[in-house]
Amino acid sequence: MPSTALRVELGWRSGAGAPDVDASALLLVGGKVRSDADFVFYNQPVHASGAVRHEGKRDEGGRVTDTLLVDLARVEPAIETVVLAASAHGGTFAAVPDLYIEVREEARSTVVARFDSEGATVETAFVLGEFYRRQGAWKFRAVGQGYGSGLEGLARDFGITVDEPQQAAPVTAPAAAPPPPPAASPVRLTKVTLTKAAPSVSLTKQGGTSGALRVNLNWETRKQFSGWGSKLGRAVAMHADLDLDLCALYELADGSKGVVQSLGNAFGALQQPPYIHLDGDDRTGAVASGENLTVNLDHQRAFRRILVFVTIYEGARSFAELKATVTLQPQHGAAIDFSLDECTVPSTVCALVLITNTGSDLVVQREARYLVPERGVSPQRTVDHAYGWGMNWTPGRK
Repeated sequence: MPSTALRVELGWRSGAGAPDVDASALLLVGGKVRSDADFVFYNQPVHASGAVRHEGKRDEGGRVTDTLLVDLARVEPAIETVVLAASAHGGTFAAVPDLYIEVREEARSTVVARFDSEGATVETAFVLGEFYRRQGAWKFRAVGQGYGSGLEGLARDFGITVDEPQQAAPVTAPAAAPPPPPAASPVRLTKVTLTKAAPSVSLTKQGGTSGALRVNLNWETRKQFSGWGSKLGRAVAMHADLDLDLCALYELADGSKGVVQSLGNAFGALQQPPYIHLDGDDRTGAVASGENLTVNLDHQRAFRRILVFVTIYEGARSFAELKATVTLQPQHGAAIDFSLDECTVPSTVCALVLITNTGSDLVVQREARYLVPERGVSPQRTVDHAYGWGMNWTPGRK
């Protein structure tokens, strides 16, 4: 293996009956992890060393990929092996066509190694390959070892302590920071993926109605792109300086309304109304950071509804060609995620998720709704009008 940063791509073809598939990595010493922090996957996307990072999924015309970035030069000297695994959710790998793992040099996109996995039957998890040290150099080995016990069984086999879902008592949200990442032992493997067919989930039934709810938006930044959208009939340009802003409209139980956003430095607060806080303004879209917003669910009775949305501040004319993922991580309960659908309109604002307090339930509703502002109308005013918030808006800047 080259000593440069590598892109490890897990790929397959989607279709009717095909389960969801996720990539993961385990950093081993003597065949076991040193702690649960050596497990990199969708709920724990970055290793503390920075050597391994889970980037997330892309779907291009039915060809789906889930990507890990591995920088072998940054792997700690004690680590002997980096295992590359796949897990299926909602079915077995027999229903996953054209499964493969491919290793590329990140800088030049040169294919270094590829392994096509064939003949799967009842397996729900696979070790597809591994990086290992030999005589001071890193090598790659195709493995193809299957498990019938899913990601949980694979993780336990390498020494991971897996959390069992349970109802949790209320925990006070942190004063001015998001909850700690889910790297603490034991790890939680459960997750909920929202789709058009199943767009909503109850936080109450998930046991996720207390503590801090972290909302993350990450996206793929195109270094250079210029082209014509066949459905738009207009130019679409994506640049390295693409700047997306995560925002939230809120309506509280007392009738007060407002917005949390970086525009106008309206970052909100966790321990006083609106009990929503925007962490900062990110311009990279990296999974490890991206745009993050935190909701203090210990004050859920104060909420009537919260609409999380994203606007393009600069760097692009539309969400077309943009690949983005939304993840909601409750302090208690399963992670909730979904990918944004392909944009087919010249949209600069997208409603992401609506959180509604019905009085007896706290419901998360996937929106993924692209809106097109009229000439001279701001994205904020556009999403306000679409959801009937009824606020007054004035120009602002960062």
